[in-house]
Amino acid sequence: MTESTENLTNEQEEAATYAQNSTTEESTETVEKDPQEEIAALNDKYIRLYAEFDNYKRRTAKERIELFKTANADVIKSMLSVLDDFDRAKKSMETAKDIEAVKEGIQLIHHKLKNTLQAQGLTEMESVVGKAFDTDLHEAITNVPAPSEDMKGKVMDEVEKGYLLNEKVIRYAKVVVGS
Repeated sequence: MTESTENLTNEQEEAATYAQNSTTEESTETVEKDPQEEIAALNDKYIRLYAEFDNYKRRTAKERIELFKTANADVIKSMLSVLDDFDRAKKSMETAKDIEAVKEGIQLIHHKLKNTLQAQGLTEMESVVGKAFDTDLHEAITNVPAPSEDMKGKVMDEVEKGYLLNEKVIRYAKVVVGS
């Protein structure tokens, strides 16, 4: 090789070495910068996600409070017509001379009230007199001596009816149990 070719080759080698070194230095700097940028990006993402979740919790809590405030609105609205009927019955009782008509009116209002509550999912428990005492459905208010052996542990009398709302007990039947 000639001297000019050697110089050119040396210069090319030096340029290639310089390019490799500068690329290595840049990649080292990028490696050092990338984790910091990545950490900052992840922290930012975490903070935004946390804030979004916190807002979600506040919003759902507020919605839940509003739901509890208005949950009974449908029941109350349906009961207003029954209340109006009771007001009219009370007013007519003041001047009524025929007691049978008043009784019939009260029975009609009672029937309307039961139908309104049934439409909202309320059902009466069936009479439990003579059946075995069940703690899942009954509340014993007292024990009385059983008139016969077969009545021990059974319901002797029902003081208050029990009610279910959508198949869930909302009021236990208050009963007297034979012992």
